[in-house]
Amino acid sequence: MNTIESITIEAIDLLKKLIETPSFSSEEDKTALVIEAWFIENKIPFKRNNNNIWAYNLHFDKSKPTLLLNSHHDTVNPNQGYTINPFSAIVESDKLFGLGSNDAGGCLVSLIATFTHFYKAENLSHNIVIVASAEEESSGQNGLNSVLKFLPKIDCAIVGEPTQMQLAIAEKGLVVIDIQVLGTASHAAHENLDNPIMKTIGILEWFKNYKFDKISEVLGPVKATVTQINAGKEHNVVPSECNLVVDIRVNEKYTNQEIVDIIHQNINALVQPRTLNLKSSSIPSNHRLVQAGIALGRTTYGSPTLSDQSVLECQSLKLGPGNSLRSHTSNEFIYLSEIEEGIKIYINILNTFLKQ
Repeated sequence: MNTIESITIEAIDLLKKLIETPSFSSEEDKTALVIEAWFIENKIPFKRNNNNIWAYNLHFDKSKPTLLLNSHHDTVNPNQGYTINPFSAIVESDKLFGLGSNDAGGCLVSLIATFTHFYKAENLSHNIVIVASAEEESSGQNGLNSVLKFLPKIDCAIVGEPTQMQLAIAEKGLVVIDIQVLGTASHAAHENLDNPIMKTIGILEWFKNYKFDKISEVLGPVKATVTQINAGKEHNVVPSECNLVVDIRVNEKYTNQEIVDIIHQNINALVQPRTLNLKSSSIPSNHRLVQAGIALGRTTYGSPTLSDQSVLECQSLKLGPGNSLRSHTSNEFIYLSEIEEGIKIYINILNTFLKQ
């Protein structure tokens, strides 16, 4: 097995190459080549579908359960606040700047390094499969969800997202709902008791005041937020409809369909969820993966942000170097020491978890 020190240096070099290779969602073909080059150099067979890359440990045994290691190599577009080149891997003291350095490049290279460390290990309790996935930022159709059909049954997973190497044992799901409030179009000079904009007031009040009664000990309550409203084109015309968009972060106490059903029952409008597939996820605090992290001084919490955990059916843990508050910000960066710590903690957790 590679030494932790040498593989950490190589992982940081890999991250620099990824930063310097643009990889917007659905346009990750060139970073996929960079990742392929890592596996080729380390003599690890891999497979590719679209821009997703995956590999199995050398001594894969179909009779054993399988642990998935996953993080993504796509990024959002850089925002206009950047004062440095987002595609330059700039190192200043302990900071490595660059688009995708924190979300989620640091996590990805740390997991790749960890997988490589264990690649040739024998007598493990679990198989290991690593997936460097695409289209996470856009929840695209050619991301991790498209690869699962090629993989063996996954029993548990570590999903690499910036958590400061604390243990996110639950993650809220997401339902985005389009609401169409219908009314009667008319001239603004005439009385209209079926104005869809005015009818929308009651719906907005309902979302403001309604409390979903099932509260999670880890994730807290369901959070519904009206994020868009649109109606009308001319000042003197009452429109025939008013459209709302509602962002709903769902705890593990509800299915996404149950949330939609509750809204249907309480508001008088057309309600259409964009997808029901972005589910909440969790892993018990007494799971061996979690306990291995707690033994290293890690703390547990619930995460409000969405990741590729949402497409997994198995129990999953979100864990990675970096800080979620830096994600999608100007002049994004990760500390090199965070990557060093991340690799060590990943390896130490798996040293415990993968014991026979």
